[in-house]
Amino acid sequence: MAKAMLEYTKTVLQKVSFDSMLFCKELEKAISRLLPVEVEELKHWLRQFITDKPELKQCLIYIQP
Repeated sequence: MAKAMLEYTKTVLQKVSFDSMLFCKELEKAISRLLPVEVEELKHWLRQFITDKPELKQCLIYIQP
């Protein structure tokens, strides 16, 4: 079940990636709802996902320690 939530989160983030503000908002919600191990997986995925999307780099502040 937990893995399903992470996959759902990735899908939502991909779908809202056209709007950086909405992307940041969804990312913030995801981090508050996922388990710590899932957040780590999401961080790894996020770094790869935004490599060609410089407008989304501002959202990295939500995953910084």
